[in-house]
Amino acid sequence: MESFSLILAIVVVTALAFDFTNGFHDTANAMATTISTGALKPKVAVAMSAVLNLVGAFLSVEVANTISKGLVDESGIRPEVIFAALVGAILWNLLTWLVGLPSSSSHALMGGLIGATVASAGLGAVHGDVLVTKVLIPAIAAPLVAGIAAMFATRLTYRLGRKADGRASEKGYRAGQIASAGLVSLAHGTNDAQKTMGIITLALVAGGAVAPDSDPPMWVILSAGIAIALGTYLGGWRIIRTMGKGLTDLQPQQGFAAQTSAATVILASSHLGFSLSTTHSVSGSVMGAGLGRKGGVVRWSTATRMFVAWGLTLPAAALVAALAEWVCGFGDWGTALVAVFLIASSAAIWKISRREVIDHTNVNDHEAPEAEPSGVVTQAMAAVTPPPAGTVTDGLSATIPAPVTAPADPAAPAAPPAATTV
Repeated sequence: MESFSLILAIVVVTALAFDFTNGFHDTANAMATTISTGALKPKVAVAMSAVLNLVGAFLSVEVANTISKGLVDESGIRPEVIFAALVGAILWNLLTWLVGLPSSSSHALMGGLIGATVASAGLGAVHGDVLVTKVLIPAIAAPLVAGIAAMFATRLTYRLGRKADGRASEKGYRAGQIASAGLVSLAHGTNDAQKTMGIITLALVAGGAVAPDSDPPMWVILSAGIAIALGTYLGGWRIIRTMGKGLTDLQPQQGFAAQTSAATVILASSHLGFSLSTTHSVSGSVMGAGLGRKGGVVRWSTATRMFVAWGLTLPAAALVAALAEWVCGFGDWGTALVAVFLIASSAAIWKISRREVIDHTNVNDHEAPEAEPSGVVTQAMAAVTPPPAGTVTDGLSATIPAPVTAPADPAAPAAPPAATTV
């Protein structure tokens, strides 16, 4: 068993606390669409997701090695740096959970680690090539790939099911949603639980408890899996509401297509060792599924808020972590002050959240916002969709049939309806 100092023990506990927040922050990734379409009851859904998150934690260590061995220079890292990184990541997770925004826990952790490392050892301690190839590029590519795949998968499912019995088809897709949701949960455990394994292993190396370039010890894998599973079972109901109801209105066919597309992208990235954001992947697939159904819409006001949160995640977590590392640099009292600040801030956020309680009893009690003006994407989709026969259109303009007026002479035939462009 590794030898532990007090600061190393604090770092491990804080890392598991982050893993717990990662669990309830990202429950929506696996189960929001399943809950919103009624395929599973909320508590059953989060329980199933928790178990599969735990199982997924044991499937691979590639992502953990990316964090513990690749992103920053191990020789320039002290346990206090890891602690400061976790402070930035936890606070960002809690803030975005409070406002119900599905931001990336993975990028919060990456941003915290980068900010604290730069504050401690300078820019040279961050491996820029790993940051670009295994973090930033996947952050942009994942939602695009998952979204496009989900859009075409949605169109295919509706096309294949045109002649099928409506009730039987819907029942089948609900069953498919349960299976695909389980696959996303498994993928989430494989990808996200490993990030905490990697950060704990990096702390153990920094504290001299294990040799450099070591894989995560078994107790680290087990504890990280349990922490994320417990957080998942708690359920991040605020974010589940946003993901399931706030972005678009999903039918079972769309939910199945979205979850299957996201799971494929996440599992492929885990195999390659990419520190992918499951939030980005699932959010992209949900929006793609919304665009894939004829008449489906994406609420771009909600999506825009989400995109802004994505852009702020890395720099915001990095800034908080850098400030925390600067305070920790004053010695043990500085580290204690940062710890007190983290606990007090977390308690304050939880107390504020109690003003409007959202849980499994009311997560689906959400009225869709009023219709929004057509955005650029919606207009572009309309432009390439053929208009109904007998209508006249000038491109992006909508067409409606003109009302039929009664003829002056009752014996005269009625004139055919004309199309009026608005």
